[in-house]
Amino acid sequence: MAMAANDIEAMIRAAIPDAVVEIRDLAGDGDHYAARVISPSFAGMSRVRQHQMVYKSLGGRMGEELHALQLETAVPSGDHE
Repeated sequence: MAMAANDIEAMIRAAIPDAVVEIRDLAGDGDHYAARVISPSFAGMSRVRQHQMVYKSLGGRMGEELHALQLETAVPSGDHE
């Protein structure tokens, strides 16, 4: 079963409330998305840790309802990584 983009966005925002989240459906099938997540909470974290934080917010749905998520994370401009 596919996930809706707004559900993915809501789950990420629930776990990372200060995040700016952009979701794109890459294949039009509801299974392959790209997400850009920008959050001050990522300051000082490695990219791997940032991605882990986002994947954790999805509560185990990766590989189940959500087949693929191309992920880009960043700290807002002006903050230090």
